[in-house]
Amino acid sequence: RELLRRQILAAAGLWPAPPKHPLRVLFAGRIEREDYTIQKVAIETLPGFWLGGNLYRPKGAGQFPAVLHPHGHWPYGRLENSAQCSTPLLAANFARNGFVVFAYDMLGYNDTVQAPHDFTGPAFQLWNFTPLGLQLWNSLRAADFLLSLPDVDPARLAITGASGGGTQTFLLTAVDDRIAAAAPVNMVSGLMQGGCICENAPGLRIGTNNIEISALFAPRPMLLVSATGDWTREVPKVEFPSMQKVWQLFGKPDQIEVVQFDAPHNYNQSSREAVYGFFRKHLAPQRAPWKERSAPVEKLQDMLVFHGSRLPEGAVSFDELFAWWKRAVRAAAQRMSAAEARERLRMAFAWHQRPSFGDLPARYIEGRLPAALLLHPAGMAEAEKTEDFRELRAAGRAVLLMDAFQTGSAVAPRDRSHRHFLTFNVSDDAGRVQDVAAALEELWRRTRQPVEIRAAGAARRWALFGAAIAGVSVRFDASLEEFDEDEARLEKEFFVPGLLHAGGAQSAFRAVERAPAQLRKQVR
Repeated sequence: RELLRRQILAAAGLWPAPPKHPLRVLFAGRIEREDYTIQKVAIETLPGFWLGGNLYRPKGAGQFPAVLHPHGHWPYGRLENSAQCSTPLLAANFARNGFVVFAYDMLGYNDTVQAPHDFTGPAFQLWNFTPLGLQLWNSLRAADFLLSLPDVDPARLAITGASGGGTQTFLLTAVDDRIAAAAPVNMVSGLMQGGCICENAPGLRIGTNNIEISALFAPRPMLLVSATGDWTREVPKVEFPSMQKVWQLFGKPDQIEVVQFDAPHNYNQSSREAVYGFFRKHLAPQRAPWKERSAPVEKLQDMLVFHGSRLPEGAVSFDELFAWWKRAVRAAAQRMSAAEARERLRMAFAWHQRPSFGDLPARYIEGRLPAALLLHPAGMAEAEKTEDFRELRAAGRAVLLMDAFQTGSAVAPRDRSHRHFLTFNVSDDAGRVQDVAAALEELWRRTRQPVEIRAAGAARRWALFGAAIAGVSVRFDASLEEFDEDEARLEKEFFVPGLLHAGGAQSAFRAVERAPAQLRKQVR
């Protein structure tokens, strides 16, 4: 659980998380209904960055259970009111039956327009600045907001959403222990993991998937809502039994349930009513069951926080938000210890999914210690032609040669064309660093002596970062000044998503120079 939680947060750019400033809340109007109220609300989740939503509240005194409701990719976002999905009806029915509901935006929808919904590209990925990360952070801060309200019971906070809102639901449940019950609707599936960039980020699902991510919520109550007409069609027979085994480990298999409706992709009335019943049972069992009743559906302009008005003073543009993100990341990197720097880099390079050295094309030449790892950008055949190789062999030194990922004999077809390729796979450069680190670990295991690294050209970056994540004693003649981290250059020459978020070369030197107590590392 802890490893997967860290992987999710790292992919989202939230490990470490941005500083939580005091939450600014803007209440922009109130609508009175017979048995509930609706307020237009915006919360400042990052400095100058505003999340819009609607807060539905029951009338009367007391502390109520509360529901976070992120929406899916419906045309009208949180204001969608159609046969396939109606946020206004869901929220109104919860509110009139004693639940507080906060329905809030995805990026680029309704009031939340300071960032586009589907931005992506290497320049953002180097910093782990993604729609998925911003939306997950918005959900965390939306939870902060609900829990700050005097009429919300902090022990009874739930979340539900369908489609893209379902993805946001299980991502939040995976990383936030404050959630007491959850109902991801028509999204938990092994057939499709999320089609939008807001549901994908580099590194998110390397070695894992949405089924396992959702199961991190065990043993708390979860309802899986599925449909015969989308990718959740197999949930009752495949995904649900697999997930229930996790709840069984905690002795609580009855805390996860599944329902399925004969319908296309939806959050329709049948699906909503299943969620009403599930949350009532677990969060308000004293209340009588209810069926959905119709409710007035407000005009769109009456529900928008910023309709006909400007964003609050100090609101930032998208470019300004990205610039702030980079400043915050750099400041956090400066505070990292050597151990923290190593762990950040290990997550960026997916070291927990490292290869076995025995599977790598390599050749070890016996000789005098200390052994040397000799790296060449074109692989070991070219390494054997270098002056370094001749010098090492003339001295009778032990040498390890290797074809790092996608070099030399390890070059193989690799289709990188899918838009979400990096969600499930490391980049070529990350794969090379993994291989180098695996080789360093192997040499340490064999010799129990510091390993000398000799590397040329592009392989020098592999050497530096491989040494940083391997955590074994090395000698590598290098200086920080040679590792230029201009973003445009990194995109072309050494592209690793999250590299700059983890502190880049500066973090690597910090990790290599400060070794565990039993090791000594020498980097000049």
